[in-house]
Amino acid sequence: MTPDQIVHTFVDHYRRRGHRYAPESSLVPPPGDPVLFTTSGMHPLTPYLAGHPHPAGRRLANVQRCLRTTDLDEVGDRTHLTVFDMLGSWSLGDYDIAQSIRWGHELLCDGFGVDPGRLYATVFGGDDQLGPDETAWRTWTALGVPVEANREENWWSNGPTGPCGPDSEIFVWTGDGPPTGTPGTDHRWTEVWNHVRMGWHRHDDGRLEPLPQPNIDTGMGLERLEMVLRGDRSVFTGDGLRPWVESVSDRWRLDEEPLRRVCDHLRSAVVVVGDGTRPSNTGRGYVLRRLVRRALTDLWRDDPTRTLSELPTAPYRDTVHRFRQGTDVGLVREVLADEERRFRGLLRRGRPVVDRRRSRGPLTDEDYRWLHDTHGLPRDLVDALLGAPDRPGLSSPEVD
Repeated sequence: MTPDQIVHTFVDHYRRRGHRYAPESSLVPPPGDPVLFTTSGMHPLTPYLAGHPHPAGRRLANVQRCLRTTDLDEVGDRTHLTVFDMLGSWSLGDYDIAQSIRWGHELLCDGFGVDPGRLYATVFGGDDQLGPDETAWRTWTALGVPVEANREENWWSNGPTGPCGPDSEIFVWTGDGPPTGTPGTDHRWTEVWNHVRMGWHRHDDGRLEPLPQPNIDTGMGLERLEMVLRGDRSVFTGDGLRPWVESVSDRWRLDEEPLRRVCDHLRSAVVVVGDGTRPSNTGRGYVLRRLVRRALTDLWRDDPTRTLSELPTAPYRDTVHRFRQGTDVGLVREVLADEERRFRGLLRRGRPVVDRRRSRGPLTDEDYRWLHDTHGLPRDLVDALLGAPDRPGLSSPEVD
């Protein structure tokens, strides 16, 4: 299935079960929201999960672009992405976790054609405040799906406080041959979908209070699901990443992990710029700046003459279209080109400063703070500059 076919199948499955489409939100939350970016499909629905009536009703589904900075250091492996599409469904005080699991199992097996024998589920096994999720366990068992119980791994929350609850994570076997082991013992079990029984609010003191209404919140990454349905081992072979992988590989030779980081970070930067963010030294702008500069660091490690202007327009245009943005591609390229020029200049000025500071001995936390506060050199960039003798791309970059 193509991503468009996957989305259509998902939305139609829930539409036929009484769900209405919830409008997608920007990556940038509205003023007053404390989070930097929309991290999941449930985030824009937080008031309705707390009990406010949603204008579309109590059963919802949609596709929401998301950004997770918590996974930034994981990018480079075969499944993690910074920006991705999330397929989500919600019950706002309507059906229970058993119904959600049954509909999810039906969609995966009948709608997407996943072999039921390649499924495994994990459920909440209980802790010192709540008992195990016996309803989820019984439902999965009745469907013939093996179950593994965990504690923290199967407790979902959007932060230290706020809505939370036990979850069921659905894994698909992606290894060769018949499935073996469990999700906790064999990495070839790949998580594709999470069904949360969101029934509690956690307070600052750790106390759990039942929500006015019990909710169901599910989330499934589109790119990872596409990988599983294609029988692939990496999200970077899918339709959404392939234009970047092909364009970057055609121009520069990179090892596998740097190639994945460059493609992910540039693609993510395009989406962030498309939703109105510009590079800066704080907040959302700093996340964008870090994405671009991490990509450039990988590119310049072997050859400082590489420049983003060498890339064709096609992957930029594909990304803007794929994430349903009406952004002018030329503007996006101008923003990234300007950030590249700034970064080249910073490297030229920063290298002597770091070398002088380093000549006194190993850098301390105080040195890192001084370099950041006085010269705008973040710690990861300083570390890159310190390693520059072994990384010619960072030793003497040309300045435009």
